Amino acid sequence: MVSRTKIMLRRLNSALPGLVLGILVYGAAVELIGVWFAEDRLRYTTGLAIGLAVAIGMAIHMAMILQDAVDVYGMSGAQRRIVAKSVLRYLVVVIVFFVMMRWELGNPIVAFIGVLGLKVSAYLQPFAHKVISHWRSRH
Repeated sequence: MVSRTKIMLRRLNSALPGLVLGILVYGAAVELIGVWFAEDRLRYTTGLAIGLAVAIGMAIHMAMILQDAVDVYGMSGAQRRIVAKSVLRYLVVVIVFFVMMRWELGNPIVAFIGVLGLKVSAYLQPFAHKVISHWRSRH
C-alpha cells in the first residue's frame, strides 16, 4: 500500500513525496517536543493532527493544480487557474479553522503550527535532498 501511494504521489510531482515526508517529520518533532508543555494534551495532539492533515492536503492540491493547469490550459491560462485555486485552498483552510474553533476540535494555534509544516518542509527540502544524496553516495 505504501509503495502504491508513493508511486501515485510521484506521478503528480516528483518532489511531492519528499514534501509530504518532511511535513510528517516536522509534525513528529513538534508533537514530541510540544506535548510535554501542553496543558491539554488531547487538544494539542488533535490540533496538530488537523494542521498536518491540512498541510498535506494543501501540498497534494498544489501539485495537482500545477500539473492540470499547465497540461490543460497551457502557460497562458495556467496563471489565472492557479490563482483561483489558491484562493479556494485558503478558503478551505479558513473553514477548517472555523469548524475547529466552533466545536473545540483541537487547539487552533497548534493547528496553525501544523499547517506551517508545509512551509518548513518546502524550505528544508533542498537541504534534505543534499543530505540524502550525500548519504547515498557514501553507501
